[in-house]
Amino acid sequence: MAKIALLIGVSEYEPGLSLLPNAVNDVEAMQRVLLNPEMGGFDNADVLKNPQRQMMEDAIYELYANRQKEDLLLLYFSGHGVTEDTGDFYFSTRFTRKDGGKLRPTTAVAAKNVHLWMNQSKSRRMVVILDCCFSGAFAKGLTAKDSSTINLEQHLGGEGRAILTAATSTQYAFEQEGLELSVYTHYLVEGIEKGAADKDGDGLIAVDELHGYASSKVREAAPAMTPEFYPFKDGYRIFLAKSPKDDPKLKYRQEVERRINQGKFNVIARRLLNSFRLTLNIAADVADGIEAEVQQPYREYQRKLEEYEATLVEAIADEGRLSERTLNDLRDYQQHLGLRDEDVAPIETRLIGQEKDPTPNPSPQARRGEVNNDTSINSSPQTVRREVKSGESLANQFEFDVVTVNAQGQIINSSRGKAEFFTEDLGNSVILDMVAIPGGKFLMGSPENELERSNSESPQHNVTIQPFFMGKYPVTQSQWKAVAALPKVKIDLDSDPSRFKGANRPVENVFWNDAIEFCARLSHKTGKIYRLPSEAEWEYACRAGTTTPFYFGETISTELANYDGNYIYGLGSKGKYLEQTTDVGKFPPNAFGLYDMHGNIWEWCQDGWHENYINAPTDGSVWVNDNDYRMLRGGSWVNYPQNCRSASRYDYDAGDGSYLSGFRVACSAAWT
Repeated sequence: MAKIALLIGVSEYEPGLSLLPNAVNDVEAMQRVLLNPEMGGFDNADVLKNPQRQMMEDAIYELYANRQKEDLLLLYFSGHGVTEDTGDFYFSTRFTRKDGGKLRPTTAVAAKNVHLWMNQSKSRRMVVILDCCFSGAFAKGLTAKDSSTINLEQHLGGEGRAILTAATSTQYAFEQEGLELSVYTHYLVEGIEKGAADKDGDGLIAVDELHGYASSKVREAAPAMTPEFYPFKDGYRIFLAKSPKDDPKLKYRQEVERRINQGKFNVIARRLLNSFRLTLNIAADVADGIEAEVQQPYREYQRKLEEYEATLVEAIADEGRLSERTLNDLRDYQQHLGLRDEDVAPIETRLIGQEKDPTPNPSPQARRGEVNNDTSINSSPQTVRREVKSGESLANQFEFDVVTVNAQGQIINSSRGKAEFFTEDLGNSVILDMVAIPGGKFLMGSPENELERSNSESPQHNVTIQPFFMGKYPVTQSQWKAVAALPKVKIDLDSDPSRFKGANRPVENVFWNDAIEFCARLSHKTGKIYRLPSEAEWEYACRAGTTTPFYFGETISTELANYDGNYIYGLGSKGKYLEQTTDVGKFPPNAFGLYDMHGNIWEWCQDGWHENYINAPTDGSVWVNDNDYRMLRGGSWVNYPQNCRSASRYDYDAGDGSYLSGFRVACSAAWT
């Protein structure tokens, strides 16, 4: 068993590609923390600086060739990432060049070749870290390789693959003034070196923790840059490094991270930190240094805003009324600083009375998606109400509050919703509520500009959904126990599989095959056909007429869902991390009256895994394939907020389960 890394940095380029002086610094810094026995503990970490293509290909090939199943392999690249018109990704080399603005592919290393060598390798633990432009495109077409179960020592963590990228498939990666490293790598190194990425305090830094730390810091300093994380199988739990979990300085840093808000500490937080510092016996100057490091990305963001404002003031003084050419230059300058339109909009409104013309957005109709006469949208784009057709009314109705949040996660609207439902009696006072979901059309997937999206959510496509019923909540442990006691159809069911116990908590640690057996037993008992929802039905039901990342709006908070509140989405704020599931129905529902569609537990769908939506069905039907992987939707209590988006997708082996996976049932409306 070995931990082996290949670190590639390309700073020097032919004319046509800009120099990246920090890239060679990046690989030296990564090598330092990975080889440190108190941090990464890697057996080997080879460095390549400014290599030619053949040398680079040979080194990558050797990284993956002749390895053992137990080995952990890490490929790190800092340099220019280049894409072709087809979207194919290439690693740049010292002599990479473009002819007429187009990449000459024979001068760069194709991602598809790296994919091939990874798939041929025997290793079952692979991590790829890319600090370059368009790096999210590397994950295109890569899937986890099936393998038999192997027993590994604990510090290697979960089996699978993980890809960490500094930017999406369409974004540039930015440099940061005053840093000797690329901004993403700076925070990767800081997360390991300071132990700050060990969010759960277990003394181990998993790749999801490391990326989460670096991503949050990058987005604080350069909001237009969106690092992405692509785990395959259990890749998110691969452990890369150790942390000094009993170090007082680390404990103080973690408390500072928890108390800081928009780069500042309120009066109460300040006094709590002072008291905590004295308890830990940390000198004042050491504490000040830690706080300065934590505040640094916020201060960098403010510096960029001030620089943008000063530049705009100068431009206005020089021209008066800004020309179209100057406005275009201003947009490029904004991108150079890594700022988004929403970051600079208040400055522009204050100085020139209006925002500069934004990049054309889809029309309101296109953004919302089409809906048929079964749904009507009120004045709030986040709220949908159902119009019941004549003769379709059910005996039961319930009312609920539907909330909408602004970009900062603050509730700005609350309205009263109403939905129809029927109830199944499962015995022993256990019931199952099934909510009527109206038919309609919607735009499935995420737009290219959605924050922290994945390429697997493309292309967006219109889907028509027929009316159906869906569980008001994920299946609870009491419901599971009642159905598990019914006669067996195909396989046995564990009556109490969950790690987190509670009758009204969602059942978890459920395999896809277990969920199918549950539906079969319930169907036999009731005479209705119960099933898992199709992936399209699930997303339609989750969105409930919205097109924002969450059915609440543009962001999410721990007041609205159960996820890892140490991380933020967009302009939202940090919140609580409960580190366990919660009772169903604790958080506000969507406009269809469905609860817990974001967070708490991942939910199985009927579909097989497909890496994107090319040739996906448009009628809401199940999309089958011949592999063993099935769809999970909705995110869970342990996940980052981006994993809880309406469009987020995750694949998992049908014959496996974890304390993150559960499900809710669906039923055809035809029987009514």
